[in-house]
Amino acid sequence: MGAGFSGFAAESEGGDSLPKPGLGDLPESCVSSILMYLDPPDICKLARLNGAFRGASSADFVWETKLPSNYRYLIDKLFDKVPVNLTKKDIYARLCHHNRFDGGSKEAWLDPRTNAIFLSISSKALRITGIDDRRYWSHIPTEESRFRTVAYLHQIWWFEVGGEVEFCFPVGTYSLFFRVQLGRASKRLGRRICNPEHVHGWDIKPVRFQLSTSDGQHAQSQCYLSEPGNWSHCYAGDFIVENPNVPTKIKFSMTQIDCTHTKGGLCVDSVLICPSGSKL
Repeated sequence: MGAGFSGFAAESEGGDSLPKPGLGDLPESCVSSILMYLDPPDICKLARLNGAFRGASSADFVWETKLPSNYRYLIDKLFDKVPVNLTKKDIYARLCHHNRFDGGSKEAWLDPRTNAIFLSISSKALRITGIDDRRYWSHIPTEESRFRTVAYLHQIWWFEVGGEVEFCFPVGTYSLFFRVQLGRASKRLGRRICNPEHVHGWDIKPVRFQLSTSDGQHAQSQCYLSEPGNWSHCYAGDFIVENPNVPTKIKFSMTQIDCTHTKGGLCVDSVLICPSGSKL
Protein backbone atom coordinates (compact mmCIF):
# COMPACT_ATOMS: atom_id res chain seq x y z
CA MET A 1 0.00 0.00 0.00
CA GLY A 2 2.92 2.32 0.85
CA ALA A 3 4.55 1.57 -2.51
CA GLY A 4 1.36 2.32 -4.36
CA PHE A 5 1.00 5.66 -2.61
CA SER A 6 4.64 6.53 -3.42
CA GLY A 7 4.05 5.78 -7.07
CA PHE A 8 0.99 8.01 -7.12
CA ALA A 9 2.97 10.84 -5.54
CA ALA A 10 5.77 10.45 -8.07
CA GLU A 11 3.31 10.54 -10.96
CA SER A 12 1.72 13.66 -9.56
CA GLU A 13 5.08 15.38 -9.38
CA GLY A 14 5.77 14.62 -13.03
CA GLY A 15 4.34 16.19 -16.17
CA ASP A 16 0.95 14.44 -15.89
CA SER A 17 -0.13 16.07 -12.63
CA LEU A 18 -3.82 15.87 -11.77
CA PRO A 19 -5.83 19.15 -11.60
CA LYS A 20 -6.59 20.33 -8.07
CA PRO A 21 -10.29 20.45 -7.25
CA GLY A 22 -11.73 23.85 -6.30
CA LEU A 23 -14.82 25.14 -4.55
CA GLY A 24 -16.60 25.35 -7.88
CA ASP A 25 -16.31 21.58 -8.26
CA LEU A 26 -18.42 20.83 -5.19
CA PRO A 27 -21.91 19.49 -6.00
CA GLU A 28 -24.63 22.04 -5.30
CA SER A 29 -26.50 19.56 -3.10
CA CYS A 30 -23.40 19.08 -0.97
CA VAL A 31 -22.93 22.83 -0.59
CA SER A 32 -26.59 23.21 0.44
CA SER A 33 -26.15 20.61 3.16
CA ILE A 34 -23.24 22.63 4.55
CA LEU A 35 -25.08 25.98 4.38
CA MET A 36 -27.92 24.58 6.51
CA TYR A 37 -25.67 24.88 9.56
CA LEU A 38 -24.65 28.50 8.97
CA ASP A 39 -26.32 31.74 9.98
CA PRO A 40 -28.18 33.74 7.30
CA PRO A 41 -25.54 36.53 7.06
CA ASP A 42 -22.83 33.92 6.44
CA ILE A 43 -24.96 32.15 3.83
CA CYS A 44 -25.39 35.41 1.93
CA LYS A 45 -21.64 36.08 2.04
CA LEU A 46 -20.77 32.62 0.69
CA ALA A 47 -23.33 33.01 -2.10
CA ARG A 48 -20.92 35.48 -3.72
CA LEU A 49 -18.16 32.91 -4.14
CA ASN A 50 -19.33 31.20 -7.34
CA GLY A 51 -22.32 29.75 -9.16
CA ALA A 52 -22.46 26.57 -7.09
CA PHE A 53 -22.66 28.49 -3.82
CA ARG A 54 -25.09 31.00 -5.30
CA GLY A 55 -27.45 28.26 -6.42
CA ALA A 56 -27.12 26.30 -3.18
CA SER A 57 -27.83 29.40 -1.09
CA SER A 58 -31.33 29.62 -2.58
CA ALA A 59 -32.40 26.06 -1.78
CA ASP A 60 -35.72 25.90 0.06
CA PHE A 61 -34.54 23.31 2.59
CA VAL A 62 -31.66 25.62 3.61
CA TRP A 63 -33.95 28.54 4.46
CA GLU A 64 -36.73 26.47 5.97
CA THR A 65 -34.36 25.68 8.85
CA LYS A 66 -34.01 29.42 9.49
CA LEU A 67 -37.72 30.25 9.46
CA PRO A 68 -39.84 30.20 12.65
CA SER A 69 -41.85 27.01 13.01
CA ASN A 70 -45.10 28.97 12.59
CA TYR A 71 -43.94 31.01 9.60
CA ARG A 72 -47.15 30.21 7.67
CA TYR A 73 -49.16 32.01 10.36
CA LEU A 74 -46.76 34.96 10.10
CA ILE A 75 -47.23 35.08 6.33
CA ASP A 76 -51.02 35.28 6.70
CA LYS A 77 -50.76 37.82 9.53
CA LEU A 78 -48.15 40.18 8.12
CA PHE A 79 -48.29 39.97 4.32
CA ASP A 80 -51.21 41.48 2.42
CA LYS A 81 -50.73 39.61 -0.86
CA VAL A 82 -48.28 36.77 -1.16
CA PRO A 83 -47.18 35.56 -4.62
CA VAL A 84 -47.64 31.81 -4.92
CA ASN A 85 -44.10 31.33 -6.23
CA LEU A 86 -42.29 32.82 -3.22
CA THR A 87 -39.24 30.77 -2.22
CA LYS A 88 -38.36 30.14 1.41
CA LYS A 89 -35.48 32.58 0.99
CA ASP A 90 -37.93 35.26 -0.24
CA ILE A 91 -40.21 34.59 2.75
CA TYR A 92 -37.27 34.90 5.14
CA ALA A 93 -36.19 38.19 3.55
CA ARG A 94 -39.72 39.62 3.81
CA LEU A 95 -40.05 38.60 7.44
CA CYS A 96 -36.83 40.48 8.20
CA HIS A 97 -38.54 43.71 7.10
CA HIS A 98 -40.46 45.74 9.68
CA ASN A 99 -43.91 44.51 8.65
CA ARG A 100 -46.83 46.74 9.67
CA PHE A 101 -50.24 45.28 10.52
CA ASP A 102 -53.46 46.24 12.33
CA GLY A 103 -53.73 49.48 10.38
CA GLY A 104 -50.04 50.28 10.76
CA SER A 105 -50.22 50.47 14.56
CA LYS A 106 -48.04 47.38 15.09
CA GLU A 107 -44.87 45.98 13.56
CA ALA A 108 -43.32 42.52 13.60
CA TRP A 109 -40.01 41.40 12.18
CA LEU A 110 -37.50 38.57 12.21
CA ASP A 111 -34.07 39.35 13.64
CA PRO A 112 -31.49 37.88 11.19
CA ARG A 113 -28.93 37.56 14.01
CA THR A 114 -31.10 35.24 16.10
CA ASN A 115 -34.00 34.17 13.80
CA ALA A 116 -36.32 35.40 16.57
CA ILE A 117 -39.56 37.37 16.25
CA PHE A 118 -39.82 40.92 17.61
CA LEU A 119 -43.13 42.79 18.02
CA SER A 120 -43.59 46.55 18.52
CA ILE A 121 -46.86 48.34 19.37
CA SER A 122 -47.30 52.05 18.69
CA SER A 123 -48.47 54.51 21.35
CA LYS A 124 -51.54 55.10 19.16
CA ALA A 125 -52.56 51.47 19.74
CA LEU A 126 -52.40 51.88 23.53
CA ARG A 127 -55.15 52.91 25.95
CA ILE A 128 -53.97 56.13 27.57
CA THR A 129 -56.05 57.84 30.24
CA GLY A 130 -56.79 61.43 29.17
CA ILE A 131 -55.24 61.08 25.71
CA ASP A 132 -58.09 63.01 24.05
CA ASP A 133 -57.65 66.05 26.30
CA ARG A 134 -54.97 68.39 24.94
CA ARG A 135 -54.44 69.83 28.40
CA TYR A 136 -52.84 66.52 29.39
CA TRP A 137 -51.52 64.75 26.30
CA SER A 138 -50.43 65.44 22.72
CA HIS A 139 -49.34 63.23 19.85
CA ILE A 140 -46.10 64.78 18.57
CA PRO A 141 -44.11 63.86 15.43
CA THR A 142 -40.54 62.67 15.83
CA GLU A 143 -37.90 60.84 13.81
CA GLU A 144 -36.83 58.99 16.96
CA SER A 145 -39.81 56.63 16.81
CA ARG A 146 -40.22 53.87 14.25
CA PHE A 147 -43.89 54.95 14.11
CA ARG A 148 -42.90 58.61 13.57
CA THR A 149 -45.06 59.80 16.48
CA VAL A 150 -45.11 59.54 20.28
CA ALA A 151 -47.61 60.40 23.00
CA TYR A 152 -46.32 63.32 25.08
CA LEU A 153 -47.60 63.97 28.60
CA HIS A 154 -47.77 67.61 29.66
CA GLN A 155 -49.16 67.05 33.15
CA ILE A 156 -51.63 64.72 34.84
CA TRP A 157 -52.60 63.37 38.26
CA TRP A 158 -53.68 59.86 37.24
CA PHE A 159 -51.13 58.26 34.88
CA GLU A 160 -52.28 55.04 33.22
CA VAL A 161 -51.16 53.48 29.93
CA GLY A 162 -52.31 50.01 28.93
CA GLY A 163 -53.02 47.75 26.01
CA GLU A 164 -53.29 44.22 24.74
CA VAL A 165 -52.17 42.15 21.79
CA GLU A 166 -52.92 38.65 20.52
CA PHE A 167 -50.23 36.92 18.50
CA CYS A 168 -48.82 33.46 17.74
CA PHE A 169 -45.24 33.61 19.00
CA PRO A 170 -42.68 30.88 18.30
CA VAL A 171 -41.80 28.72 21.31
CA GLY A 172 -39.63 30.55 23.82
CA THR A 173 -39.45 33.03 26.69
CA TYR A 174 -40.32 36.64 25.88
CA SER A 175 -39.83 39.97 27.66
CA LEU A 176 -42.10 43.02 27.46
CA PHE A 177 -40.77 46.59 27.66
CA PHE A 178 -42.22 50.10 27.51
CA ARG A 179 -40.05 52.50 25.49
CA VAL A 180 -40.23 55.92 27.17
CA GLN A 181 -38.25 59.13 27.57
CA LEU A 182 -38.35 61.98 30.05
CA GLY A 183 -38.32 65.30 28.21
CA ARG A 184 -39.18 66.31 24.68
CA ALA A 185 -36.34 65.97 22.15
CA SER A 186 -35.86 68.24 19.14
CA LYS A 187 -33.08 69.53 16.89
CA ARG A 188 -31.50 72.96 16.91
CA LEU A 189 -28.79 73.86 14.40
CA GLY A 190 -28.46 70.17 13.58
CA ARG A 191 -27.89 69.15 17.20
CA ARG A 192 -30.24 67.07 19.33
CA ILE A 193 -31.51 68.85 22.42
CA CYS A 194 -34.01 67.79 25.05
CA ASN A 195 -36.50 70.16 26.67
CA PRO A 196 -37.10 69.13 30.32
CA GLU A 197 -39.70 71.89 30.84
CA HIS A 198 -42.56 69.64 31.97
CA VAL A 199 -40.52 66.87 33.62
CA HIS A 200 -41.63 66.49 37.22
CA GLY A 201 -43.13 64.05 39.71
CA TRP A 202 -41.36 60.86 38.65
CA ASP A 203 -38.88 60.85 41.53
CA ILE A 204 -41.59 60.78 44.21
CA LYS A 205 -43.13 57.37 43.57
CA PRO A 206 -42.10 54.54 41.23
CA VAL A 207 -43.99 53.55 38.09
CA ARG A 208 -45.57 50.10 38.17
CA PHE A 209 -45.53 47.74 35.18
CA GLN A 210 -47.73 44.65 34.84
CA LEU A 211 -48.53 41.96 32.31
CA SER A 212 -50.81 38.93 32.16
CA THR A 213 -51.43 36.29 29.51
CA SER A 214 -54.45 34.30 28.40
CA ASP A 215 -52.94 31.10 29.82
CA GLY A 216 -52.65 32.49 33.35
CA GLN A 217 -49.14 33.94 33.52
CA HIS A 218 -48.54 37.15 35.48
CA ALA A 219 -45.57 39.43 36.01
CA GLN A 220 -44.96 42.85 37.48
CA SER A 221 -42.10 45.24 38.23
CA GLN A 222 -41.56 48.85 39.21
CA CYS A 223 -38.93 51.54 38.84
CA TYR A 224 -38.33 55.27 39.16
CA LEU A 225 -38.02 57.13 35.86
CA SER A 226 -34.84 59.15 35.53
CA GLU A 227 -32.21 60.35 33.03
CA PRO A 228 -34.11 62.99 31.00
CA GLY A 229 -33.26 63.03 27.32
CA ASN A 230 -32.50 59.30 27.01
CA TRP A 231 -34.84 56.65 25.66
CA SER A 232 -35.30 53.82 28.14
CA HIS A 233 -36.77 50.34 27.81
CA CYS A 234 -38.65 49.81 31.06
CA TYR A 235 -38.96 46.11 31.82
CA ALA A 236 -42.46 44.85 32.68
CA GLY A 237 -41.86 41.10 32.90
CA ASP A 238 -41.48 37.78 31.06
CA PHE A 239 -43.89 35.20 29.71
CA ILE A 240 -43.38 31.74 28.19
CA VAL A 241 -44.82 30.41 24.92
CA GLU A 242 -45.05 26.62 24.62
CA ASN A 243 -47.42 26.24 21.65
CA PRO A 244 -46.57 28.38 18.58
CA ASN A 245 -49.86 27.57 16.87
CA VAL A 246 -52.12 28.92 19.64
CA PRO A 247 -52.45 32.72 19.91
CA THR A 248 -51.19 34.19 23.17
CA LYS A 249 -53.17 37.19 24.39
CA ILE A 250 -51.08 39.59 26.47
CA LYS A 251 -52.50 42.45 28.55
CA PHE A 252 -50.03 45.02 29.89
CA SER A 253 -50.00 48.32 31.72
CA MET A 254 -47.80 51.13 33.01
CA THR A 255 -49.25 53.16 35.91
CA GLN A 256 -48.46 55.80 38.48
CA ILE A 257 -51.81 56.57 40.07
CA ASP A 258 -50.77 58.23 43.34
CA CYS A 259 -52.91 61.37 43.15
CA THR A 260 -51.00 63.27 45.84
CA HIS A 261 -48.84 64.88 43.15
CA THR A 262 -48.84 65.59 39.43
CA LYS A 263 -46.34 64.17 36.94
CA GLY A 264 -45.43 65.24 33.43
CA GLY A 265 -42.86 65.65 30.69
CA LEU A 266 -42.93 62.01 29.55
CA CYS A 267 -42.81 60.64 25.98
CA VAL A 268 -44.43 57.23 25.48
CA ASP A 269 -43.24 55.71 22.23
CA SER A 270 -44.18 52.04 22.10
CA VAL A 271 -44.30 48.62 23.72
CA LEU A 272 -41.70 46.08 22.64
CA ILE A 273 -42.02 42.29 22.96
CA CYS A 274 -38.88 40.31 22.19
CA PRO A 275 -37.10 37.09 23.15
CA SER A 276 -35.62 37.34 26.64
CA GLY A 277 -31.98 38.36 26.64
CA SER A 278 -32.17 40.16 23.28
CA LYS A 279 -30.02 43.22 22.66
CA LEU A 280 -32.25 46.30 22.49
